[in-house]
Amino acid sequence: MVMLFKKLKFTLLLVLLYQTPLYSKSTSFDNFNAKNLSNYFSGIVAFEDKNNSKALKFFNSSKILINKHDPYLKRYIYSLVLENKVPQAINIIKSTKKKSNTDFFESHLLLILDSLKKNDFKKAEKLIKEFDNLNRLDRFNGAVLESLKQYIYVFNENKILENKKNLGKLSEITDTFQRCYLGDNFTDSYFDNLINNGEEDYRRYVYFYLSYLIENNKLEEAKKITNRLNYINTPLLLSQGKSWIENNQAEKLISFFSCRNPNDIISEFLFLISNLHSSMDDFKKSNFYLNLSNFLNPKFIFNLSLVAENHFLNGEYKKAKKILKNFKKEDNFYYWYRVKKEAQIIAKQRNKNESLNYITAEFNKISNPNNKILFDIANFYKNSKKYEEAINYYSIIINNLSETSDMKSDLLYRRGGSYERMGNYKKADEDLLHALRIDPEDAYILNYLAYSWLERDYKINEAIEMLKKAYQLKNNDPYIIDSIGWAYYLIDDFLKAEKFLKRAVELMPDDPIVNDHYGDILWKLDRRIQARYFWGNVLKMDNAEAEMIHNITSKMIKGLKNS
Repeated sequence: MVMLFKKLKFTLLLVLLYQTPLYSKSTSFDNFNAKNLSNYFSGIVAFEDKNNSKALKFFNSSKILINKHDPYLKRYIYSLVLENKVPQAINIIKSTKKKSNTDFFESHLLLILDSLKKNDFKKAEKLIKEFDNLNRLDRFNGAVLESLKQYIYVFNENKILENKKNLGKLSEITDTFQRCYLGDNFTDSYFDNLINNGEEDYRRYVYFYLSYLIENNKLEEAKKITNRLNYINTPLLLSQGKSWIENNQAEKLISFFSCRNPNDIISEFLFLISNLHSSMDDFKKSNFYLNLSNFLNPKFIFNLSLVAENHFLNGEYKKAKKILKNFKKEDNFYYWYRVKKEAQIIAKQRNKNESLNYITAEFNKISNPNNKILFDIANFYKNSKKYEEAINYYSIIINNLSETSDMKSDLLYRRGGSYERMGNYKKADEDLLHALRIDPEDAYILNYLAYSWLERDYKINEAIEMLKKAYQLKNNDPYIIDSIGWAYYLIDDFLKAEKFLKRAVELMPDDPIVNDHYGDILWKLDRRIQARYFWGNVLKMDNAEAEMIHNITSKMIKGLKNS
């Protein structure tokens, strides 16, 4: 069957290649031998299947097409960059005899970046103007080009471009790094406005601000900032920077990134573009920009964590593991990230027990683990249903925190949840109520405690009031919607229950609990065929627990008891 599918896919590609306008301007395929065509088509299949390494092998075997078939070059260049062969891609563009083949955005971008790499800003400016005149870019690529144009102007003229296009949030970041490069008197305020804008999480840029301060001999100011940071809820890059400063290695920050280096700045801009694509699950484009970022600043290896993450999310575990090897023990936070990600890969490829054994063994090698590492190992134990061990590590962290710590309520919530899973409801309620006293507006703590009470048939009315409050705070959260729907079910308000549970199953169609709940309410409303349909969904789900499957199998045969 698999072989048949591949043959059909190959045939379809042949048809499309001959009939689509995209290929109509190319030289006739009659001019090429069968071997070249076969390699090219195989490369396309591999490329579309997201097997870029394989695609590149085929494209390398059909390089005769470079000057004869326009779309070939674009795919070939893209594949080279995805395999981190950026200099090779640039050389091919430069050596291409048929220049019309290179008339696409990625080709122009690579040539611009090549000039930037060589600090030839005049040439970069010329290349941008040439491409800008074409005036045929989509909005996203246009924003990339406009940002580069503004940066290059600053590098050439040592001043900010006036009357420039406003690109919203992107402009805020661009302006900040331009000020940082110039080292003008507004740099501090620009970083401050960016980091504390209150709308977006721009904590990553604290790292670059720290780098700027250290480069300008303002170490004490940098220490004041890092002293306010908590490792547990601090982004990975910033945690690493904080660790260096605390261990008298502040110079490491500027060894990886400097505002005075144009390539470092553009590299960070390309990382931002990559991150945007990753957030939209476009991992191919994300890795494309990541490799361009690495081309400009290969020193900044920590950006490779996003490459590893993209490969992991795409199921490319071998590639992810290869990337992870870049993170060494001396960079403690990134090495621990590597250990965690390797453990996750083991869980995906083999089993969760092996994964837990691996991360536990690595954890035991650490002589004095900080709160972040303790927090991670506690979460690993909790997710592995090793609740006693999780509680032990959560407790160590809680005892180290002050009552005013912004992490206290979250730690109590997690420990309370672990107690609840063990059936120790007294301690669970103590922790969860304590967490609510610290943060009474936390919708997730309200939801968890209320649902726990519903499951125990305990304080139903109070639970409903808590869920109403949680729903007011987070009215589009599917778990909260499911909880409040189930609460109405328990007090026999079936019409209200159905309204909420229908919405929950629409938001989380693959969740077994939500499908089970919706099946129950449909049965109560005498919609029994539909009820069995949603119960049946649960039986097909890999994430449904054995006890739930047993209960639903019984309901499929006998229906709900007392109905």
